[in-house]
Amino acid sequence: MTSLSEITTHLGELLSIQSIGDYPQALNGLQLENNGCVTRIAAAVDACEAVLIQATARKADLLLVHHGLFWNTTPFIGGMYRKMRAAILGNLAVYSAHLPLDVHPIYGNNALLARAAGLTDLLPFLPSKGQPVGLVGNCTVSRNTLLESLATTLGSPIHLCAGGPEFPKRVGVITGGAGSEVARVAAAGVDTFITGEGPHWSYTLAEELGINLIYGGHYATETFGVKALAAQLSERFCVPWEFIDHPTGL
Repeated sequence: MTSLSEITTHLGELLSIQSIGDYPQALNGLQLENNGCVTRIAAAVDACEAVLIQATARKADLLLVHHGLFWNTTPFIGGMYRKMRAAILGNLAVYSAHLPLDVHPIYGNNALLARAAGLTDLLPFLPSKGQPVGLVGNCTVSRNTLLESLATTLGSPIHLCAGGPEFPKRVGVITGGAGSEVARVAAAGVDTFITGEGPHWSYTLAEELGINLIYGGHYATETFGVKALAAQLSERFCVPWEFIDHPTGL
């Protein structure tokens, strides 16, 4: 058993929670307290009702998520009431880290996906909300080999706009829903862009800009960070953890 305050202090320092900009509804950090003790950690992408119910059923008392309780702000009625009630009755604290987790150089979604894809010489790129939100690196394999690697890593279907070269050189990675940034990505000198999803027009724009756009799934590209972070907490504080998989298919 360890204290919730020890863990949240550690996370705040590790992820630079207070200094990294984000969307207003992200509300990074501790979003719901428990009785102050942590004996079991659950990690998930979304703090949705189904996940919170599973977390309490598995006797977790800290849930670490990428998309927090207030991402889609609604009154405390219906599903919002039910999940908050389940968490409070189950003594479940909820900690959320959105962009601070995306951009972390070790435990971040971008870094973990880029390394799994075999990219080298990674550098931050594409400023947003006060800091770079992606990584760009070198690629030494063909587009087909890169796609095969991503399909294995993500475990989900990959959708490709083959607007760029068959042998990519500069590959950008921004996990989640960054497809709408395709014009800025192309302007940064990237010939292949890996993200989770994007609007319909991002496909045709990528064609016109002459770059490959690879959609790996919003959910699938954002499972890495919470897993790595929960494993780090488990090792540091000697608390067991597990991942609650609740894919959206998007």
